[in-house]
Formats: sequence, C-alpha cells, structure tokens
Amino acid sequence: MLSDSWNIFRAGKKNKQHGAFVHTNIMSLLKPARRWQPAFFPFKKEPFGRILLAKAEICIKGPIFGCRMCGNCLLQETAFICPMECPKGLRNGPCGGITPEKNCYVDQSRKCVWYAIYTRALKTGRQELLLEVLPPLDWNKTGTETWGDVVKEIRKTGTAKFFTSLASKNASKKKDIWDGVFKTIRQPDWWAGDANYHEAMQHEPVTALERKLRAGEFVVATEVTPPVGAGTDKLSRDIESVKPFVTAINFTDSSSARPKMSSIACCKVAVDSGCEPVFQIASRDTSRTGLQSAVIGANAVGIRNILCVTGDNPMVGPEPTSNMNIVDVDSVQMLWIMRKMRDEAVYLDGRNFRNPPKLFLGAATSPFAADPVLQAIKDHKKINAGAQFFQTNLIFEPERLDQWLEQLDKRNVLDKVFILIGIAPLKNFKIAEYIHTKIPGVSLPKMVLQRMEKAGESASEEGIQIALEVIDSVKHKRGINGIHIMTLGWESSVERIVTESGLVN
Repeated sequence: MLSDSWNIFRAGKKNKQHGAFVHTNIMSLLKPARRWQPAFFPFKKEPFGRILLAKAEICIKGPIFGCRMCGNCLLQETAFICPMECPKGLRNGPCGGITPEKNCYVDQSRKCVWYAIYTRALKTGRQELLLEVLPPLDWNKTGTETWGDVVKEIRKTGTAKFFTSLASKNASKKKDIWDGVFKTIRQPDWWAGDANYHEAMQHEPVTALERKLRAGEFVVATEVTPPVGAGTDKLSRDIESVKPFVTAINFTDSSSARPKMSSIACCKVAVDSGCEPVFQIASRDTSRTGLQSAVIGANAVGIRNILCVTGDNPMVGPEPTSNMNIVDVDSVQMLWIMRKMRDEAVYLDGRNFRNPPKLFLGAATSPFAADPVLQAIKDHKKINAGAQFFQTNLIFEPERLDQWLEQLDKRNVLDKVFILIGIAPLKNFKIAEYIHTKIPGVSLPKMVLQRMEKAGESASEEGIQIALEVIDSVKHKRGINGIHIMTLGWESSVERIVTESGLVN
C-alpha cells in the first residue's frame, strides 16, 4: 500500500512539463477533492488503545486521503482516492450524474470523486481492480481504525514474508500475499465480493420480458407515471392504453426525488390488470433490510422484473431537502444482494431460506455520462454483480452509442446483457430545455433543441418525429435489444410511436 502510494507520487512528478522539478503538493495529488463530511464517530465505546490508534490514523490519512474513518478501507481498490468523499457515499460509483465538466452534480463546485478514481486507475494500470464488487459499510465499524486489523492479518501471513513482498518482482506472488492481508479486510465473509461474472443459475425465463429478449425479439417497454395521490383510476387507464403495444411497463421510484405512489404499489395494479411490470428500486430511499424484504414481498405478488437505480439526489427535489449525505446500499450492491438471494437462497446476514425469489435483474446506465472506456468499466461491474438487462438514460444522439458498445464488446460482456435504449417523445420546447438543463446525466444536442424551439405550436409533432428517428437509428445496431419509452407523462404517444416505428408487439 505504501509502496504503491509512493509510485503514484513519483509518477505525478514525472508528468510535469519539461521534466522540471516542481514542488508537488502530495495532499492535492492523493486527495483531488475536498472532504465532503467530517470523520465518522464510533457507535460504541472503544478500548483506550484502539482510540489512540484511531486518532493516529485520522491524523495521517485525513490530510492525505480525506479519510472519513469508515472502518472498511478501500483505498487499494480505488486508486488511493477515498470513495467516501462522494456525497452519496457510493462505494461502487460513479452515478450517472457527472456533469460535462466532470464535476459532481450534487455539488458542482468540486470534481466527481469517482471520475477521478477511474482516470487515475487508467493512468496507473489499476483499472481492472475497479471491477471488484465492494461491500456496503458495516456501521458497527464506522469511526474505528483499520490499522489494527491490518497488523493482525500481516502477522497471520508472516511479517517477514509480507514486507519481503514489497521488493518482489513476482507480481503474481506479491498480489497473493497482499490479497491475503487486504482483501480479507475489505471483503468480509458476509459479503465475499469478487470481480467475476456470475451467470444466473435459473435456466428458464421467469418473465415475458426475459423470454422475448432471449428469443432475439426486439422488445418495446415503456413507463407509466405513478400518481401523486392514492387514486388508481388514471393509473389503470394509462396501463390499459399502453398494454397492447409493449412487453413490460416500468414504474419509477419517486423520480426527481419527488414522492409519488410507490413503484411496488403501481406494479401490483399492473399485475392485476394482466400486465408485466418492472419494479424500479432507488437506492436513495432503500436500506439493505428494506431491499431484501421488498424483493421477497414483490415476488409473492408476481413481480419479477426489477430495475436497480441509484436515484436522483434530494438536491434536485423539492424543499425541505432530505439527507443528501450517503446511501445505505448502492445500485451495484443491490444487484449483488438480490443475485445471491435468487441463486443461493441466502440473505445478507447469512440465513438460508426456502423458496428463493425468481428474478430478472436490470440496471440503469448512462452511456454518455463519462468517457466510453470508463463507462464500460462501470457497466461491466454491474453485469458481474448480476445485471441481466440495461435500461439506458435518454438517448438523442444514437451515433455516439457505437463507442460505448465497442468498449463493452472489448470487455466481452456485450453478449452477457440485454440493452434497452431510452427514448422520450418531447412534447414541447419547455420540456426539452428542462431535460437538458435539469436532469443529471442527460444533455440534448443543439440541433434537437433548435428543432423543438423552431417547431412552435407543432412541437409535439416534432418531438414524435425525433423519437422515431432515434428508434430507426438504433434498432439495427449490434448489441441493442429493444427500446424503453420514457413517456414523461405523455402515455398516449406510445401507440403512435410503436405503430409508426414498425415495432408493433
């Protein structure tokens, strides 16, 4: 760990222009973003010796890495940049909300920590380490030190053996020794995360969506906007209006951090109407306990398609603003937990159970949120964790998809996931402008904005034509398996889009 840190420091000096020696600020080199929050406090009384060790650790790691004393250090896997500086606390980031300037959309005055992690990992050849599915916090350890655990593991491995490995030229041997120490700490038995692809153990499709995708059909899915009140009459009418034209209906989980009828309740209405729902779960409002119980409950009432999303930060929602600091589990961890529930019939706490849920697991992706190479690494990680299908963010520049698809193909995962491209019919210029300026991870090209503005009273017709053009551009691309129409409250547009695009179900 120390030798790798020193190599990164030296590399920073060598990269200075003309090779001139320039004073390198090690704090800015190792900690590219300011600390988001003060360090955690322990939840229980600690022995005096551990308190002293924790004080020493924060005094050293705090200024250098922005350490928050999470108790489960991941620095080795995250290019020696602490991921706990992320406002959302994402330990398998980034989210899809990186701004075009590579800043954090929650706080645009600072760089996205996870983008910094990915770019440094690429520069230092550590990018494959980012595929390891990292665990959520064990809150019993927050505020406590990790050095004591490191010393214990070094003693188990052999102190002389460990320190001799620092100078070893045998990379494989060195990795085995270091993993024996540090992986044991960051991957506790209750998690046991890895960087491998895990194929679903269920062999027969469990939903119509999965069955059609496996059969090679070009699938159409859509979403119906959840009501803001308890009434379901309009919800039922909207479901019935799109039912003949789509395979599955997605219900958002309080999008834009604005409360609406829960996704699981909307899914139950769809099931009762004879439609196949996609249950969307936002990690923003989900605890690990709530996730597992919701999955079991949803399965019991016939809900089997599940889409995992991080969820819009409360910063973009209404006031008063709720907690923006940290999520309990991120979308990658949600996939990992549900995959193990499905394939191993085991809860996160290790309890085995009968009648595991039957699930077709999905994840959201933003192909243009980051450099295609970096985005492909993040999506590869989601596929390894358990994602069987992707729903992309809104796409208005289909030609830009090619680079992202090529990177997935290079990683040999393009044939391991089904991809549904996000399509939106723009009803007017005001909606187009709002999406462009307010929705994290989505931007509209200048030409689309100009077309919508110039259309005037015919803007809704222009919006339909733009959606049809995007569909025509993506439906023959290799690796694209369908579209997901995000109606933005305009459910009546689905029939026309599906009919005129020639994709009648």
